[in-house]
Amino acid sequence: MNSDQIRVLVIDDEEAHAQAVAESLERIGYECDIATSGPEGARKIENEDYDVIITDLKMDTVDGLALLRKAKMELPDAEVVVVTGHGDIKSTVLAMQQGAANYLTKPLDINELRAVVDKAAERKRLAKTNLELHRQLDEKFGFEGIIGSSPAIHQIIEKLKQIAPTNATVLIQGETGTGKELVAKAIHNNSPRKNKPFVPLNCTALNENLMEDELFGHEPGAFTGADRLRKGKFEYANGGTLFLDEVGDMPLTLQAKLLRVLEDGQVFRIGGNEAIKVNVRVLSATNRDLEQAVAQGAFRRDLYYRLKVVTIKLPPLRERKEDIPLLAAHFLKECSQKHGKTVTGIAAEVRRALVAYDWPGNIRQLKNLIDSMVVLDRDGILGLDDLPEGEPISQVPLAPSVAAGTPSLIGQPLEAVERYYIEQALELTHGNREEAARMLGIGERTLYRKIKQWGLEGKRRSATKQPAT
Repeated sequence: MNSDQIRVLVIDDEEAHAQAVAESLERIGYECDIATSGPEGARKIENEDYDVIITDLKMDTVDGLALLRKAKMELPDAEVVVVTGHGDIKSTVLAMQQGAANYLTKPLDINELRAVVDKAAERKRLAKTNLELHRQLDEKFGFEGIIGSSPAIHQIIEKLKQIAPTNATVLIQGETGTGKELVAKAIHNNSPRKNKPFVPLNCTALNENLMEDELFGHEPGAFTGADRLRKGKFEYANGGTLFLDEVGDMPLTLQAKLLRVLEDGQVFRIGGNEAIKVNVRVLSATNRDLEQAVAQGAFRRDLYYRLKVVTIKLPPLRERKEDIPLLAAHFLKECSQKHGKTVTGIAAEVRRALVAYDWPGNIRQLKNLIDSMVVLDRDGILGLDDLPEGEPISQVPLAPSVAAGTPSLIGQPLEAVERYYIEQALELTHGNREEAARMLGIGERTLYRKIKQWGLEGKRRSATKQPAT
């Protein structure tokens, strides 16, 4: 049993017995600490970190049950094993009911002791592994569905973690299809308002009159056809978040009314005279250059500064190409489930084309392409034959390995061919060994071994440098 990084505390007021237990565990690699009284054990539990605690039940002053309760309060993830006499069944049952992982009876059997501690340590190690995995997944795949491991996405996620708990207005900038609404939802879902409504409104989808009605609502009889009271988006979003998508397209007259709501925290329905208090966080997004729009008189300067207390700029997909394999894999799984199809992977030549393409429609375009290919697929692997007719990506050179001018590998030793394609995979994935291994269809450990065998560490490091776009 590998017992690395597992710390054990042995508590027993019989010092010789505590020493014997610790020594038997140290011989198989555990790091052990000893406490020879209940109070000393309580102090160690309070001041230090242990993975497994072995405590005698019967001790003066502070007994094992008190120490068990102390451990559950101070070290809730620790595994607690109690040691008891043969006749003390009642206390043993009580200890198990209060959260002890296991129990041992005196006199201790060394093999049984080691087996029980091994199991407790394995549970603790598994919990640590799961926690670390979740941490890595959060760092690698993002924040509430924002997928990516590129430096740009990592910086955005860190910024989102800072601003989400606040009430600050946020302006999200980026090209069409870069995921602006997804970022807005991530802010809302990680804020104190997450249990209140998230209400989106696209400012390009409606004319001025309809948009005013959508935002503020109307009173009965306010205009022809207004036969009943209608609440606007601000009222529906009360306590939550209102997301104004493409806010740069909002008419100037409505911009003035929006500014008043942001400053006063109250709205007036169309045809109404009574102010309605609202508590709404406003997030907005645009693909326009609002500074330029302000300079041209198309957007109010005061509203611009009121909306951009914090600014998030989303990079286009062509500037974060290392995220394309992760996004493609995510959309493949999502679309396969949606259409009830079993599609297990993406062919290497398609993956290379995905990375090489510039994606003018960004993430939305990538998702739509994967969706179409899943629908058309017949063999469980997305290949070139699954590309929709006329798809621009099919015109992209697939990879250096098939481009004109690449060296001929015909007649070369197998090792030379293998090395060449590993180098190409590392370049295509910008040094991402996990994705390179997936692209090549080999295990990561095999790839690591080949990199070391052929001295490709320098090649891999240079490959991490981003290409000019």
